[in-house]
Amino acid sequence: MRVRAITALFFVIVLLASLLLGKYTFGLFFIVLSIWCLNEFYRLLKGSDAQPNRIMGSLLGLFAFGLYAAHYLFGLPQRYTLLSIPCIALVFIAELYRKQLKPFTGVAYTFLGLIYVVLPFAFFFALAFVTGSYTEQLPLGFMLILWGNDTGAYLVGKYTGRHKLFERVSPKKTWEGLAGGVLLALLIAWIISRYFMVLNGWQWAVVALTIAFFGTFGDLVESLFKRSQKIKDSGAILPGHGGLLDRFDGLLLAAPVVFVFLKLIL
Repeated sequence: MRVRAITALFFVIVLLASLLLGKYTFGLFFIVLSIWCLNEFYRLLKGSDAQPNRIMGSLLGLFAFGLYAAHYLFGLPQRYTLLSIPCIALVFIAELYRKQLKPFTGVAYTFLGLIYVVLPFAFFFALAFVTGSYTEQLPLGFMLILWGNDTGAYLVGKYTGRHKLFERVSPKKTWEGLAGGVLLALLIAWIISRYFMVLNGWQWAVVALTIAFFGTFGDLVESLFKRSQKIKDSGAILPGHGGLLDRFDGLLLAAPVVFVFLKLIL
């Protein structure tokens, strides 16, 4: 528990620093983070009949996210982000030079990693600019609510959990834990709304409910994937916590939905 606590504290400090030090640090940190998580995803498929092309997938993810970030950070015209589309063909062409039993399954896994990992991180990055200029309030609020949801679910589930939420995938998750996570997420959203005026109270509440719902299922989806591969953790970079992908599994499904909601109302 001590190792987990120290690791969590260090990780939170680094993450908060990336947000508060400005948009360039924020962009660089999450580009690196997304590619690291992408490679953790690809490593989970080690031993499968069809292997993703880790090099091509990482390069394409880096190039696409880089163009996307350059649009927000340096004013690169949005049309230049389309340059990543022709690069998709390179993944298929590269497969001609790899000896795979199931080449198109390998291609599918390569693109699945980009869609499942890199794209949600890009949406999370864009939250900081959804109002038209950089503000750390939205991504910071998102993470605080996500952590609150995870903490509430863990504590309530541990001490009062009786009814299993999805035992086949995650035996420890309970309906009581889900309720605890939702309530703490809403409480944090209410507190945030008093200080982060970028959204009003009901908007923060909807964001909290969205994060609690999709964040929980994001956790379950990653657990399902790891269970199918008979792997406990996505990596070992965080002592006591596993891999970075394990720490951001809730973000992967929640960030795109929150981004769409905010674009529709702002």
